Amino acid sequence: MESISTRALAELTGIAEQVAAEAAELVRTAREKVLAGGSVLVDTKSSETDVVTAVDRESERFVRARLAELRPGEPVLGEEDGGELAPGTVNWVVDPIDGTVNFLYGFPWFAVSLAAQVDGVSVAGAVVEPVSGRRWTATRGGGAYLDGRPLRVGAPERLELALVGTGFNYDRDRRKRQAELVATLLGRVRDVRRAGAASLDLCAVAAGWIDAYFEHGLNRWDWAAGALVAAEAGAVVGLPGEEPRLGGDFTFAAAPPIADALREALAEAGSAGI
Repeated sequence: MESISTRALAELTGIAEQVAAEAAELVRTAREKVLAGGSVLVDTKSSETDVVTAVDRESERFVRARLAELRPGEPVLGEEDGGELAPGTVNWVVDPIDGTVNFLYGFPWFAVSLAAQVDGVSVAGAVVEPVSGRRWTATRGGGAYLDGRPLRVGAPERLELALVGTGFNYDRDRRKRQAELVATLLGRVRDVRRAGAASLDLCAVAAGWIDAYFEHGLNRWDWAAGALVAAEAGAVVGLPGEEPRLGGDFTFAAAPPIADALREALAEAGSAGI
């Protein structure tokens, strides 16, 4: 990855935050209409529980249009409309609603996630929550912030005192294997949380709200911004392809004091076979 100036990185972070916040307002307005008795068009993707709404698609179209205005010519990879990453240049990775099922149910743990990457590495990112308005931002080498407040991961003394987050796949058989993994892990940690939005779970590690998070089967748009927030807050982060002992599509973020112990516990529990 070529070096990018501090000023250029700050500009990318500002654009990520601006566009994600604008898209989050679009999503928030749509949610208010649903709560007021309106309806939203829902379709399915990989399974009948893997849903996409018209609001997801509208949010992504909006993000693409704004990026075309602010950063013309730069490739965009999105959950709904796909795209191709190009080497040696800035690429944008967007999840227009991370936590779509939560959005449908009115559970307020969902977000718009937008990251700038160069050669597959996140250099700037923002995760914005439509309901609370919270803005999580990070710049590679420049720290992580929540609404402008610096973030720092927690410091649990040992794994048995760690609160751990996770998530489950939409494929029924794989979800069962993941549940078995979690059941094995439960006896070795304080407790486990499953909230349903990977980007926000990674941000929660950055804030110290949970001590670690792991999940199999995430896509680039799920982790592109949130993993940068976690890393810049001091978390030990492993992305898909980087933790072969735990699975080829494994994502991991943990407070440093318990990172190795959690890796070992997951490996012993059969993470690689999930």
